[in-house]
Amino acid sequence: MSKLIIVPTPIGNFGDMSRRAIEAIGSCDIVLCEDTRVCSRLLRHFKLDKKMIVCRDDNERSRIPKIIDAIRGGKVVCLTCDAGTPAISDPGFGIVRACRKCGIAVEVIPGPCAIPTALCASGLPSDGFLFLGFLPSRTSARVKTFQRYADFDHSMIFYESCHRILKFLGDLRAVMGENRVVCIARELTKLHETFHVGEVGHVCGAVAAEGAKGEYVAIVAPKRFKL
Repeated sequence: MSKLIIVPTPIGNFGDMSRRAIEAIGSCDIVLCEDTRVCSRLLRHFKLDKKMIVCRDDNERSRIPKIIDAIRGGKVVCLTCDAGTPAISDPGFGIVRACRKCGIAVEVIPGPCAIPTALCASGLPSDGFLFLGFLPSRTSARVKTFQRYADFDHSMIFYESCHRILKFLGDLRAVMGENRVVCIARELTKLHETFHVGEVGHVCGAVAAEGAKGEYVAIVAPKRFKL
């Protein structure tokens, strides 16, 4: 049956690709991906050969009519991203929304995602959380966000790049105080995976000392939480 299948991909370890995900890509007609070079490595690893269509933030909207037509024409389309779960701070939201509006079946395969991976290993409260993705690059916008959520009652989860992680921590420290508890997870599931958990003043120094490299997930505990 023609449909859209959302297929999470490993965030660093090919061993995390599920059998169901491999079978879905193996039986589909088209794979939507952010970067054909990244997707090709994944396909080659699992000995798969599929037609790929690039779907990124900058071209997703223009791709939607073609994708909808393909599915209506009987094709099975797999939506992937470079790493993790599509449509979660990655391209795909617009395509899924369009499929829902058109009555097209959408199937989701559970799989790798940095959000729960970091949270469950952090030791920070996990009874509820707010995911805020990547914050704006401007300091003023970042500070405004921290001020808005400083008293939020649950853990907050952010994605951040190696280029901004120290600025992120510096602004967080300035707004929420030296003793706010955070977890900084780097390179999840990869060879150099690291976790720093503690008060933001200490963690900021630890991240600076090791050198900001790789991809980061930052978790900020609620104000009430103490180590």
